Amino acid sequence: MDNIIQGISAFRGEVFPHQKGVYEHLGRNGQQPKALVISCADSRVVPEQITQVGPGELFVCRNAGNIVPPIATVTGGVSAAIEYAVMALGVRDIVVCGHSDCGAMKGLLQPGALDRMPNVAAWLRHSHAAHTIVCEAYPDTLDDKQRHHALAMENVVVQLNNLRTHPSVAAGLATGQLTLHGWFFEIETGQLYAFDGQAAKFVALQDGVAIPVAQTSAPRRVAADLTPLAAE
Repeated sequence: MDNIIQGISAFRGEVFPHQKGVYEHLGRNGQQPKALVISCADSRVVPEQITQVGPGELFVCRNAGNIVPPIATVTGGVSAAIEYAVMALGVRDIVVCGHSDCGAMKGLLQPGALDRMPNVAAWLRHSHAAHTIVCEAYPDTLDDKQRHHALAMENVVVQLNNLRTHPSVAAGLATGQLTLHGWFFEIETGQLYAFDGQAAKFVALQDGVAIPVAQTSAPRRVAADLTPLAAE
């Protein structure tokens, strides 16, 4: 707590005075973030630091395992954050960000470690599909680190699929107002990987190169060519 108190003091005395205008603007006009980031609650993964953005630029929802429960499964804080970000704030991009050395993913690989944490175990059921994919589709020759990386990356893709079950997201994609992104942050190297939806793989971000996206939306109506049935 001493470090936290010192940090608060430094913010008030050294940081805030230089950003006073920014905070006054945000206080008067409200927030207008353009992106929602759903990331892990891991203390080493800080979306604002990774992206180097300022106050008011990101709407962030953090939880164990960067999980997005399917809409029909549970109504809770993640679902509310998604709905609010899309419907009230009008974000145009949603990012699901996983990371290396994720404790939640370790829990999936070592379920016995969760015997005394029933709430964590129940929460991680939303990642069971990723675990099954790694067990069934990846070779047994992977070492522990490779298996963990694979699981964390597959989990990002699974959560993107869950994200599409949310009505506000489905509508945003159908009206061309949303773009979905899947990221993986490698803590030990600082490297960020992005999921390329067309190539179906993660690629390392490079300076000066456009970031791949998981799904770019475009206005669509699959039944647009239907003509009204003639009145009988």
